[in-house]
Amino acid sequence: MCGIAFSYQPQQSAEARQAALALALQRLSHRGPDDIGRWDEHPCAIGHRRLAIIDLAASRQPMHDADNRFVLTYNGEIYNFKELRAELSGRWTFRTQGDTEVVLAGLALFGPAFLPKMEGMWALALWDRQRRSLLLARDRMGKKPLYYQQWQQGMICASELPALSALAPRWHESLDSTADYLRYGYYLPGTTAYENVREVLPGHSLQWQPGTQPIETAYWSLTVGGFAGSRADARAQLRERFTHAIRRRLVADVEVGAFLSGGIDSSLIVGLLARDLKVKPKTFTIGFSDPSYDERRYARLAATTFGSDHYERELRDWDADLLQRLIFDHVGQPFADSSLLPTAFVSQIAAEQVKVALSGDGGDELFSGYQRYQARVLLRWYTRLPTTLRTNIEKLLKKMPEPTAHHSRSVLKKAHLFYDVMQRRDAETPYVAPVYYNKTAFNALAPDLAQRGHTAPALPAEARIDEIETMMAADALVYLPQDILVKVDRATMAYSLEARAPFLDSSVVALAFSLPRPWHRRGFSGKRLLRETFADVLPHTLWRRRKQGFGVPLHEWFRGHLGNKLRELMSTSSPLDSEYVRCLLDEHQCRRRDHGYRLWEIYIYLLWRQGKWQQS
Repeated sequence: MCGIAFSYQPQQSAEARQAALALALQRLSHRGPDDIGRWDEHPCAIGHRRLAIIDLAASRQPMHDADNRFVLTYNGEIYNFKELRAELSGRWTFRTQGDTEVVLAGLALFGPAFLPKMEGMWALALWDRQRRSLLLARDRMGKKPLYYQQWQQGMICASELPALSALAPRWHESLDSTADYLRYGYYLPGTTAYENVREVLPGHSLQWQPGTQPIETAYWSLTVGGFAGSRADARAQLRERFTHAIRRRLVADVEVGAFLSGGIDSSLIVGLLARDLKVKPKTFTIGFSDPSYDERRYARLAATTFGSDHYERELRDWDADLLQRLIFDHVGQPFADSSLLPTAFVSQIAAEQVKVALSGDGGDELFSGYQRYQARVLLRWYTRLPTTLRTNIEKLLKKMPEPTAHHSRSVLKKAHLFYDVMQRRDAETPYVAPVYYNKTAFNALAPDLAQRGHTAPALPAEARIDEIETMMAADALVYLPQDILVKVDRATMAYSLEARAPFLDSSVVALAFSLPRPWHRRGFSGKRLLRETFADVLPHTLWRRRKQGFGVPLHEWFRGHLGNKLRELMSTSSPLDSEYVRCLLDEHQCRRRDHGYRLWEIYIYLLWRQGKWQQS
């Protein structure tokens, strides 16, 4: 992958512009350690940091067309670039062998109409020197990031917020976005923690000229329903499309490995690589000393079954220095998914061996794998019970301390988590994404933010008919790009590692959401079609195992020194009610309730806020 930066600031001197671009590119060095490129023409400056994956000796950026009209800086991989190159060859004389020039040629010849032809992941900035216009664009699912700020005659954009801040005046915290973060643990699509700083939406292009407002246009949208074939047809198409998606993502002039957590999605990718594509990659996983969070035995089973060259390590404790580097130097704003840490750790292991790794991201959203879908089905049944019976069950549950074991190992833990889902149902209606608090708790935590927040992107009308399908579509449009893909992009790029996600191939996404929802989930059983299609690939042990996820033992960390760190941060000025936070921490440390994930969200916010003001 790469890092890109663009600046158009007429009031800025040449020296200031060049110094700002140099600082931005320095902050993006982890995204592209192999090369650095700059282009400067008052009042415009464009920069690029390259991680060389294809056409290693050429394809330098920023790249110009033969007439020097267009200047492109591009971060991504276009997996069908050879086919597109053949289509364009009659109208363009190619000078390189990589995908970058294919993107340049297509956009120069066809403009934004070329974007739907591109299969892959990307964020790009194309400057038209003749029209003095800028085109920004992101891939359909939002794998590659692109942030921007626009004012009067000026525009800046960059791959990451810390790089963007090198090009811009100081920013101020957005309270509306803070409310979103506290509800969801991340920022909603298009928004950031800062006023007047935005991200280009996934599946959108943005056009801008000096003196005008940016015009953002969708070139792709999620479509739900419409599959006309049989279940057997769906299985055949899924097998063909997913295998082809994996094969596409092997296109590289460097070695390609794979993450292997031991879950279904990553194991399936490794299995198809070995069985159908005859590739036995290097695979990578990490474990924890707490056995209820450790998945290494399943990863080892998959690695042994498919003969991969397997690497693993153990994450024994939280790494404060790594966390601060990830939040301040890479994410650039609060981000509450604690699996950012183990994802970074496994990325470090992988980067010692390869420059590209395949990942299983997207499998749960596309094929109904999350346990919250199962909880919503159970909730329908539970609410039909007599009120007296439900009241007594809930009273009994409140009296029982919440176990610290992972939910996959404890029925009582599952019961507490289900009770939490019940409490949060009103706050999740209409469903946008899982929230951290019910409405009463949120008002107690941040009373001044209760009425603030942004509106999430609209869902396809067809998805609103079925409750579970609504959740799947919302997760694909909100949770996936704002949480999962942010986590994987920042964690992998922190170690100059490119992650590729076969599940997010546009043909696989289109097929998955075209199918009837009961084909994916019936009752408490999810990923039904995925299981039927690939039953022969994985050992039965992997198909039968409980879903676990990439969790970390936050309960243990907050009952030790991390809890003390949080108490120290409570003196930081913030819109949070410190007494409410203290009550959560006390209840957690006396082992009445497991508030680990909520305390982590609060800790990250206060850590960022303290650091932000110290840097001001």
